[in-house]
Amino acid sequence: MLAIFLQTLPFFLIIGLGYGAARTGFFGPEATAYLTKFVFYFALSAMLFRFSANLSLADVIDWRFITAYLWGTGVVYLLATMVSLARRVSIAEAAIEAQCAVIGNVGFLGIPMLVMLMGDAAIVPVMLVLVVDLIVFGSLVVILVTGSRDGRMSLGILRTVGVGLLKNPMIVSIVLGLTWSALTIPIPKPMNDFLSILGGAATPGALFAIGASLAGKSAERPFVAGWLSFCKLVLHPLFVALSALWFFPVEPYAASVMIAAAALPVAGNVYILAQHYGVAPHRVSASILISTLVAVFSVSLVIGWVGPLGGL
Repeated sequence: MLAIFLQTLPFFLIIGLGYGAARTGFFGPEATAYLTKFVFYFALSAMLFRFSANLSLADVIDWRFITAYLWGTGVVYLLATMVSLARRVSIAEAAIEAQCAVIGNVGFLGIPMLVMLMGDAAIVPVMLVLVVDLIVFGSLVVILVTGSRDGRMSLGILRTVGVGLLKNPMIVSIVLGLTWSALTIPIPKPMNDFLSILGGAATPGALFAIGASLAGKSAERPFVAGWLSFCKLVLHPLFVALSALWFFPVEPYAASVMIAAAALPVAGNVYILAQHYGVAPHRVSASILISTLVAVFSVSLVIGWVGPLGGL
């Protein structure tokens, strides 16, 4: 367990470095925003395109894997929603809280860390988790928040969801990469080198950006944020494990990566959504802060637990 903790520690140290740089004022909010934009639109997209261009659609699509992840995630999503509604919060707030309970930082933290720790083969299950999160739960939160305000479903809501997915660079880069692979065109060496160099900036850039963004977060309403962090770091990987190992058995290595991905802290894009819609941004902010701090230790425990399962 100590060996795994020491392997994960450098990732969190870079997050800490970003936090310190922003907290001291050396790295301001504008710089954080531009670094995040660079990683999101360029470095991470290059990494995902290069990974997916070397895969085939048959390698990526695994319906049993998708079913297992959806079932495990859906149970926690419903549980968090019911607890929220029992506190008599609005449907929009319940949707945002449920998002905190199940959407982890797969793009910025999961892809670089899990691929490095669990091997290159981890990219397929990690990408599947990312795609399900973005398409299913990313769409669901927009539908619930917008629909609860309008009082009805409309084509406008579905149009907003569709445009959002088409504009998401992670989805676009994966689709383009798989399309390139389907055309069976080898990536020219200069282009491959370009993608390698640019994609290489994704890991340190994303981790630093996570830390810098945390400097602006506060731990207001810590009780609710603590509950949501518990859902994300404990209940989510637990129910995903039950689903992947018992109810919809998944190949052991893929199951281990799925469970590790489910153990990641709350994603920063949940805060962007909360801020955009004006729904509980401080609650989300606190959930991200608390879950990321606890994840320094909890992620190591989960990876240590699933390691033998995946033959690591």
